[in-house]
Amino acid sequence: MDTRALGTSGPTVSALGLGCMGMSDMYGPADRAEGIATIHAALDAGVTLLDTGDFYGMGHNEMLIGEAVRGIPRDRFQVSVKFGALRAPDGSWLGYDARPAAVKNFLAHTLSRLGLDHIDIYRPARLDPNVPIEDTIGAVADMVKAGYVRHIGLSEMGADTIRRAAAVHPICDLQIEYALISRGIEESILPACRELGIGITAYGVLSRGLISGHWKKDSAGATGDFRAHSPRFQGENLDHNLALVEELRRVAAAKGVSVAQIAIAWVLSRGSDIVPLVGARRRDRLTEALGALEFDLTPDDLAAIERAVPPGAAAGDRYAPQQMAMLDSERR
Repeated sequence: MDTRALGTSGPTVSALGLGCMGMSDMYGPADRAEGIATIHAALDAGVTLLDTGDFYGMGHNEMLIGEAVRGIPRDRFQVSVKFGALRAPDGSWLGYDARPAAVKNFLAHTLSRLGLDHIDIYRPARLDPNVPIEDTIGAVADMVKAGYVRHIGLSEMGADTIRRAAAVHPICDLQIEYALISRGIEESILPACRELGIGITAYGVLSRGLISGHWKKDSAGATGDFRAHSPRFQGENLDHNLALVEELRRVAAAKGVSVAQIAIAWVLSRGSDIVPLVGARRRDRLTEALGALEFDLTPDDLAAIERAVPPGAAAGDRYAPQQMAMLDSERR
């Protein structure tokens, strides 16, 4: 598999990463055995970057990954972990805690659940409005010096916050939503990252399945599937967005590939400093995603994609209002 560098200060990783969240949380019940098999299939295919958050399934996802990588040589994979999100026993969101003491506490639990002695990329999940980003990054930098963390990343932060963080310690990458229907980073965030030598780890490249080519109007999210409350999956918004998918399907059919593959390939085409995360929970979906690496998009292909799904074409916000309010103000 081709590799890409996560910024000037980060590791070299596979061209695609595996986002493991859905194996534990957010999309309804998942099959543990199939999740582990999917991680193994990804590693066997040359995927090296595994992404998680300590709050995915309240630790379940880290334990799942820990079980999957047990006995696998440490140089065959890198683990990226987000921290700081607070959740109640019912799964509801309570805010963020990125105080220095909390950073070190979260990291201790993460290392234990994963069964690892270091984390390759450690990042605050969101900006804590009550804690200067300099304090949070300084605490993670202490953990780099102590050997528990190799690289520092960020997640869903605006250009000003990114600059302030990078002034404290080199930042290897920004994890942020980037897809055909989520292009907000292109105005100021992506240029700032490129100026600072910070890579992009793009999540949501299939917009949580919306532009995968598999979602239908009568698809119903299972219990615990947050898409049941996502504005882009509701009413007229969904009708509008699925019409965009049908336009994209025509472009994919002319290329002889799937909708998901062409959507992933579009993200790959945006630059060698961008690593798409695919959120496959099953081996068949992983196989489909990996197919995006088997072809290149021509200028004519890219023009056709832009006509099918022009910038700003999506209807509805990425998150429900409460979650939108928790984003860095620059990212809303």
